[in-house]
Amino acid sequence: MPESFDLLVIGGGPGGYVAAIRAAQLGLRTACVEEEELLGGTCLRVGCIPSKALLESSEVYHRTLHGLQTFGVHAREVGFDLAAIHKRKNAIVRQLTRGIAGLFDKNGVQRVRGTARLLAPDRVAVRSAEGEETVWTARHVAIATGSVPATLPGVEVDGDRIGTSTQALAYPEVPGRLVVIGAGVIGLELGTVWSRLGSKVVFLEYADRILPGMDSEICSKARRLFERQGLEFRLGARVESARVVEGGCVVEVQGASSLECDRVLLATGRRARTEGLGLEELGVRTDERGRILVDQNLATSVPGVFALGDCTPGPMLAHKASEEGMALAEFLARGHCHVNYEAIPGIVYTDPELASVGRTEDELKQQGVAFRKGEFPFSANGRAKALSSTDGLVKLLADQETDRLLGAHILGPRAGDLIAEVAVAMEFGATSEDLARSCHAHPTLSEALKEAALAVTGSPIHL
Repeated sequence: MPESFDLLVIGGGPGGYVAAIRAAQLGLRTACVEEEELLGGTCLRVGCIPSKALLESSEVYHRTLHGLQTFGVHAREVGFDLAAIHKRKNAIVRQLTRGIAGLFDKNGVQRVRGTARLLAPDRVAVRSAEGEETVWTARHVAIATGSVPATLPGVEVDGDRIGTSTQALAYPEVPGRLVVIGAGVIGLELGTVWSRLGSKVVFLEYADRILPGMDSEICSKARRLFERQGLEFRLGARVESARVVEGGCVVEVQGASSLECDRVLLATGRRARTEGLGLEELGVRTDERGRILVDQNLATSVPGVFALGDCTPGPMLAHKASEEGMALAEFLARGHCHVNYEAIPGIVYTDPELASVGRTEDELKQQGVAFRKGEFPFSANGRAKALSSTDGLVKLLADQETDRLLGAHILGPRAGDLIAEVAVAMEFGATSEDLARSCHAHPTLSEALKEAALAVTGSPIHL
């Protein structure tokens, strides 16, 4: 007879495994159902981690090939081994997934392998790969099934020549010409990888800008920098079809000439993965996009059933899911939880990086919020000059009346690390003056944050 648990989590990704571990730490008898052999979800297996491994390898190669002379360094016979790059990427993934399995053992989380389906608020059927079904019971069930790549009508995904990010992480050779449908985060990062390794990359974006949803001023500046690197953008492009033909692929764009290429990467976003869970039969409410609706405690419309991460509304970010996993475990164990959705950063790991937290300038204007803006360029930062990475800037947005920080947007070197300071500041309700009066070590990139904070009141020192 299967055991009964206090919490049964469906999904072993960044939301699910964190929820399971934290719940176990708080004394709840916990199990986690995951159908894949490796834990970690899309993020760890075929998303965040492998893509960043590829980005690092391609950046090292590209910088060695094109940027070392700036530092007075010369290298001969520079090349790369794509098989070795993939081997390194796969080794990182294996190490981290094994680490999660070890954390389950350490914290007493029971791993259940199989595909889950809700039978009742306290009963979950799990079907193994061999077809055997077992029913598990739990006082609470948490759905953390994540997301899958979105499809596009007319684009014939064959999982090889025309594929999603999963295939683009493992191309066996560098495409001579790569068409990326979508100029969002996933498309830009993977397009950057293959461009650095020698592919001619063309982005087709339906919107009139890259990275829809991020700060438009920052993205406009980023686009110009990416174009200098050889990336080509065709905005306002409505893709009608993409198909495999002999010798490659053909992409048809409304009102424009067709494009021939070696491979197509479909990167038009992701959608919640909620099919087959038995939600409709159980009465779990979803929205028009299939996302599970939850309240401030991550509870669904069915008592005892909770949901978190990509399968719920909000940004599809691994760290957002993890924060919700932590919050849910604490709610179940202690009766309260908190996630500050205004202080969740987002990062694009291109070169230069983009990072943001809070509201954009566009949103504040649309909402009629009076604000002050402070900007500081990396071209005036000593550490950035030493790194020979002076493109970009820091932009801070603060409430005009209270000076409370409302948002931060960074384009530049190591922006993904720098944004953490502002996220913490916003979590504590800091003002731009708080940031400006905090001592920042010299010479560091973080001084650009201090200068941008000073610029909010029109008093930067080094500009």
